[in-house]
Amino acid sequence: MATHAIKVPDLGEGIAEVELVAWRVQPGDTVAEDQVLADVMTDKATVEIPSPVAGRVLALGGEVGQQLAVGAELVRIDVEAQGEAVQAPAAPARAPAPAPAAAAAAAAAAAVTPAPAVRTSPSAGKPLAAPAVRHRAAVLGIDLQQVPGSGADGRILHEDLDAWLLRRQGAQAPSPPRYAERDGEEVVPVTGVRRRIAQRMQDATRRIPHFTYVEEVDVTELELLRARLNERWGSERPHLTLLPLLVRAIVLAVPRFPQINARFDDETGVLTRHGAVHVGIATQTAVGLMVPVLRHAEARDPWSSATEIARLAEAARAGRATRDELSGSTLTITSLGALGGIASTPIINAPEVAIVGVNRIVQRPVMQGGAVAARRMMNLSSSFDHRVVDGQLAAEFVQAVRASLECPALLFVE
Repeated sequence: MATHAIKVPDLGEGIAEVELVAWRVQPGDTVAEDQVLADVMTDKATVEIPSPVAGRVLALGGEVGQQLAVGAELVRIDVEAQGEAVQAPAAPARAPAPAPAAAAAAAAAAAVTPAPAVRTSPSAGKPLAAPAVRHRAAVLGIDLQQVPGSGADGRILHEDLDAWLLRRQGAQAPSPPRYAERDGEEVVPVTGVRRRIAQRMQDATRRIPHFTYVEEVDVTELELLRARLNERWGSERPHLTLLPLLVRAIVLAVPRFPQINARFDDETGVLTRHGAVHVGIATQTAVGLMVPVLRHAEARDPWSSATEIARLAEAARAGRATRDELSGSTLTITSLGALGGIASTPIINAPEVAIVGVNRIVQRPVMQGGAVAARRMMNLSSSFDHRVVDGQLAAEFVQAVRASLECPALLFVE
């Protein structure tokens, strides 16, 4: 028996270990060259590991959720079994042909009851799905073998999981009485992106002395301008949301407050101020919170930012965001949109020193010019690293952002 050991590859400078997110094969499976063996994760980016050889899987090098060092054995394959893998698909051709009467009966049955038009995965019965879809299915307890895929080549999409859940809920027994007691426990391993998020949040709150500054902003004029710009340009330009306009306000404020657009290495005590404004956009995905990076926001107008933010968010939610797209931010924005509440205490995306939180917009009565007027108000809840950002500096920065948002014409002039 000739065996081949496939090891965890070097996935980038400074990466010493990866987390095993999902196995695509099991011992005894026959694999082809370039077939995906496993999904691993590092720096919030999920990477597929293909097989460089064909053969049969003899052993797996770890369990899902385990940390594997670069260079550790991932899969052991019997390469002498590759001939069987090539011959296996031809086996049905040697089966005897059915008798004419049986063939006629089968044809008649097929004419009466056509087979459902469901595409299936061509890869030896293994369902095709993105890592994010696989992770969500595992969390929900869904067997992907039971889910018909509607994507290319039978690939299973998030929409297919939603449809499967609806069908399953419809087939379930009636719900118990409203006031019935409920017992039982569910053990959910914290793995993959969720474990990485937990580690980063714990590290950030343990090492960074946060302080949060909340300021209300009158966005009435900003919302009117945004609506008029969207109406004026229609489909000729990307639809403007609040986010790219907030990015522009931050970009205009940063030159006056370079201490905000910075990264702090608490091991060396070095603060690095950045000229470029690489804005992290906190994005909720099926597998947890990711922060794709809008690079060189200072060189973009609001429409360019809107296009890139939409592309990055879609890539993150589909599990296609690259490691470069998920790293290198110098300042982060986080928003819960309509669920944003009145105020929040966002956690800094270390090693950055500031994060700007957006709360929901509400219409409420405000005193203006001695009279009560209905205005659209929004709070900015921003957190700062108190080791390098003083309270006055943080307040002045937020006030500068507020000034641009409350007089939106300033967003389009230098």
